[in-house]
Amino acid sequence: MLTAALLGFSTSYFGGIGNFPVSYAWSNLGFLLKKKREKRRVRVYMDGCFDLMHYGHANALRQAKALGDELVVGVVSDEEIIANKGPPILSMEERLALVSGLKWVDQVIANAPYAITEEFMNSLFNEHKIDYIIHGDDPCLLPDGSDAYALAKIAGRYKQIKRTEGVSSTDIVGRILSSVNDNKGVGDNSSTLSKVDSGKRRQLQRGQLSQFLPTSRRIVQFSNGKGPGPNARIVYIDGAFDLFHAGHVEILKKARQLGDFLLVGIYPDYIVSEQRGMPYPVMHLLERTLSVLACRYVDEVIIGAPWEVTKDMITTFNISLVVHGTVAESNSSLPGETDPYAIPKSMGIFRLLESPKSITTSSVAQRIVTNHEVYMKRNTKKLQSEKKYYEEKAYVAGD
Repeated sequence: MLTAALLGFSTSYFGGIGNFPVSYAWSNLGFLLKKKREKRRVRVYMDGCFDLMHYGHANALRQAKALGDELVVGVVSDEEIIANKGPPILSMEERLALVSGLKWVDQVIANAPYAITEEFMNSLFNEHKIDYIIHGDDPCLLPDGSDAYALAKIAGRYKQIKRTEGVSSTDIVGRILSSVNDNKGVGDNSSTLSKVDSGKRRQLQRGQLSQFLPTSRRIVQFSNGKGPGPNARIVYIDGAFDLFHAGHVEILKKARQLGDFLLVGIYPDYIVSEQRGMPYPVMHLLERTLSVLACRYVDEVIIGAPWEVTKDMITTFNISLVVHGTVAESNSSLPGETDPYAIPKSMGIFRLLESPKSITTSSVAQRIVTNHEVYMKRNTKKLQSEKKYYEEKAYVAGD
C-alpha cells in the first residue's frame, strides 16, 4: 500500500534555504507586486474528442497547461467525431464531465469543430482571448489528408507537446475486444470469465498488459503534493476506477463535498479480478492511479488499497468518514465474503452515497463491443454488396 505523497517532497525541508534580510524584502515587495499585476495571463487552447478518457489525455492537458496560465479545452461534437472517426463511445455530456473534472482545465468549450477553421480560430483569438493553440506531436489529419492545425501554424500561434506513449483510445478498445474474443463475454461473473483457472487467468492478464512504463516522476507530476491540514475532515472512498468515466468523476465530486480532504483507495489488480472476473481490470493499477490523481476532486490516493477498511487504516490516515456509491460492480456472492465496510459501520462513520450517474465500467465496455459489432456488420454488408456487383458485372461481360 503506497500513497502518492510519499513520492513527492516536503516544502518544509527547504524552508531554511535562502533567507534574505527583512529590509531587502520590503524594499522590493512593491516592485514585484506591480510587475505581477502588469503581467498578462497567457491563455492556451487544446481540443480533442476525449472519448474513453485516459491518463494519456490527462497528461496532454497537463503539458498544455504548463505552456500558459489558463487552459481552455474544446470538446469535439458528436457529429464531427462521426464524420471524421466514427461514432463515439461516450456522449457529449459524459465527455464534458470527464474533461471538466481534470485539475488542469480552467474552461471548457462544448461542440468544438474537429478542424481549426479560420472562423473558429478567429473566435478563439478574439472572443476567448486565446494566445496559443496546442496539439500533440502526433499528426492530426482530416479525411482529405490535410493538417487539421494548418491555419494555427500559419498564424504563428501553434505550440506542440509530446504525446504520451503506451496508451491510446484505440489500444483500450483493442484490449476489451481481445478479451471478448478470447473469453466470449464481458462482465458476466457467472460466465467462463470468472471460472477460468489461475493459470489461464494469469495468461489472459499478461495479454492485456499496457505498454506504458510508469515512473515515480509521472506520479509526482499528477499528484497535488499536499497533505491534509491538522484539523481536516478526511473522507475516504475506494474502488477499482477502471476505464475512468463520468460516473467516477461525479461520485468523487460528491464525496469531496463532505469534507476537506478526499483520500481515494484504488484496489490492486488481483482484487479487481477476483471481484469482477476476467477481463477486468482493463487498465492496470498504475494506469488507474494516474486517472484518479488527475481528477480535481482528489487530494490523495492509496495505491493498492485493501478490500476491507480496517481500524488501523482509519487510524493511520485519520479518516473521519468512509463513503461508497450506490452504483458499484463487484461479486458480493463470493463464498465467505465479508462486508468490507463492517468496521467503519460499527464506528458510525460510514455513509452510502446516491450515485449521480448509472454508467459503469461494464456498460462502457459493452458500448465498445456493440459499436464494434455494428461496424463489422456494416462492413460485411458493404463487402457482400461489392462482391455481388462485381459478380454481376463479370456475368454481363461474359455474355
